[in-house]
Amino acid sequence: MGAWLNEPLTWGNALIMFLWVVLFLLIVLGFVTYAIYFERKVIGWMQLRIGPNRVGPLGLLQSVADIFKLLIKEDTIPSKADRLLFIIAPPLAFIPAFMVLAVIPYTQNLYFADLNVGLLYYVALSGVSTLAIVLGGWASNNKYALIGGIRSAAQMISYEVPLVISIVGVILLSGSLNLRDIVAAQSGGWFWDWNILPQIVGFAVFYIAALSELNRTPFDLPEAESELVAGYHVEYSGFRFAFFMLAEYVYVYAIAALTTVLFLGGWHAPAPFLDFVPGIIWFLLKFAFIVFSLFWIRASFPRIRVDQLMSLGWKVLLPVALLNVFLTALYLELFVK
Repeated sequence: MGAWLNEPLTWGNALIMFLWVVLFLLIVLGFVTYAIYFERKVIGWMQLRIGPNRVGPLGLLQSVADIFKLLIKEDTIPSKADRLLFIIAPPLAFIPAFMVLAVIPYTQNLYFADLNVGLLYYVALSGVSTLAIVLGGWASNNKYALIGGIRSAAQMISYEVPLVISIVGVILLSGSLNLRDIVAAQSGGWFWDWNILPQIVGFAVFYIAALSELNRTPFDLPEAESELVAGYHVEYSGFRFAFFMLAEYVYVYAIAALTTVLFLGGWHAPAPFLDFVPGIIWFLLKFAFIVFSLFWIRASFPRIRVDQLMSLGWKVLLPVALLNVFLTALYLELFVK
């Protein structure tokens, strides 16, 4: 795909790029459908339950049936809701989630956009979806939805800062904001050349902050079912609710891919004698491991309290992220000339 970026823009090239985008959208939608299925299966296995097993062989069509049910449900808008903002919020949550995927490189030649500031582009756009959650919670004119929106705003402010600072160490080591350059800087041949070892502290902060940005357990306070019924999307139904769920799982895809690129060497093999395996296979294996870890954490940890959420973000993650940047800069100054 990357080769087409250097070709002159003609109707033929535009059509090819459009078809690539449509194919990629279908792949992402397929991932979302079966990520939901495998999450329910994995959590079921960990809790000694069976999980989905009725619709289709081994329950493989359960998520398809659930999505179809959502799409044909009646779309309701509360009479006292802010109608325009209520309608805008769901697509505003999903569109940035899909746009950030444009800068993810899968192999040396398989990517959609090669931006010199690709990492900055990702961080800037990903914050828009949180604003959509706040907007949807406020526009619903429901106290539970409003509390969920306020919690989301608090999480965004508290965890966006350590999330961004945690990747500064990676930027210092690679000397670039370009995601392909960041992967290229980890191409020493062995797994200890990946950023996860020299930036293990930054990785830990990034992973925890990313969980919060995804609104996933144990940081799912904006949609806490036991406290807020369903939180910010309590008044949404049908395909508008599906947009919010779609955005959440597209961000799972995006965060897993970004983690693979920043810390796990992207498409590089863990050892030189494994270079015969195609790079896309290594990328997908690392990607699948990160996705599985997100499901594993949901099955293992309870939801934390709001005060614990804020204390962790400001009193622990932020100082640790700043310390990681300082130590990385000190190492580069003393040992790398």
